[in-house]
Amino acid sequence: MSSMITRQQISEVISRYDSKGITIGTLGSHSALDICRGAKDENIQTVVVCQKGREETYDRYYRVRKSFGRMCGVVDETIVLDKFRDILNEDVQSRLVSMNTVFVPHRSFSVYVPYDGIERDFLVPIFGSRNLLRAEERDVERNQHYLLEKAEIRTPRQFKDYTEIDRLAVVKVGEAERTYERAFFYASSPKEFEERSSDLINKGMITQEALNTALIEEFTVGAQYNFNFFYSPLLGELELLGTDARRQTNLDGLLRLPADEQLKVLEYIKVRNIEVGHFAATIRESLLETVFKLGERFVETTKEEYPPGIIGPFALQGAVLPGPPKEDIVIFDVSLRVPGSPGTKYTPYTECYWGLPVSTGRRIAMEVKAAVEEDRFEEVVT
Repeated sequence: MSSMITRQQISEVISRYDSKGITIGTLGSHSALDICRGAKDENIQTVVVCQKGREETYDRYYRVRKSFGRMCGVVDETIVLDKFRDILNEDVQSRLVSMNTVFVPHRSFSVYVPYDGIERDFLVPIFGSRNLLRAEERDVERNQHYLLEKAEIRTPRQFKDYTEIDRLAVVKVGEAERTYERAFFYASSPKEFEERSSDLINKGMITQEALNTALIEEFTVGAQYNFNFFYSPLLGELELLGTDARRQTNLDGLLRLPADEQLKVLEYIKVRNIEVGHFAATIRESLLETVFKLGERFVETTKEEYPPGIIGPFALQGAVLPGPPKEDIVIFDVSLRVPGSPGTKYTPYTECYWGLPVSTGRRIAMEVKAAVEEDRFEEVVT
């Protein structure tokens, strides 16, 4: 197996780049349109690496072209592969490097491309910290929960074994087929855990192996939020890009029913927490300082544990609790890359800072552009 890619190797790659012709690239899934729209807002070329059968969104519907005398679309170039993981092929990487590509990772990148390949074989400069991507997984050492604990950020109580369950708990276990999706279920006692997990195993939705490594934590009853941040190495500052919440199927539909109807429906369906979208949601202004402090502590912890630490976008997902004595925030999930929340620019926070709504994609493009202009490119890529 090849050794970990070093910053020196990436420095050698970018030393050959034409600073006047930088391209922002990403995988054709998750947040690609947000990333490309932001790049075009800053007059930067874009390339999207697609998988055959899933390319039309980028290669057709949002491809750059002229309509009614104006330029439309956000994708300048597409590279269509049989499988996403083929991005590791030498010829694909060579093509990206020849386009002076800065590659922006999102969740689909780390789902479809193996971490070993990202860390050891992908010799394309990545915007952000490639060594932090793996820490998002709960089954690795020094993972997101380790980082939250080191940052002294409150998290839900975790149960080491299901026999300890003495209150409503959420069990986060990978699906049998789509292991990157979690087949959440709820239990308030060991007996409920056994009954509900057995039912899911019998229906083929989860496996016993996945259940053995499931995360069991106290269910947090509060207003749920994603706090979408951006840390700028160039400015040495943390920004709040926006706050939002998730739309999940079929949970959202179930919650629209009266309680008595929910109980009837639950007799023949299982609750699914598959994320299908987000919606913008503001947070009370008096809580903003608390939100920023959480983000700042997390950034400093990543600098210590995974140098150079967070570069660019990340998110802390949690809930605001009512107290007493006052509202508190609990964090139960972390995104260590583009969070996938394109609606965050419709919250007021970037406009209060920059004077205009700034999406995650545009903020990335702004940082890349400034890094090139200030000859500090190496500070924002790994």
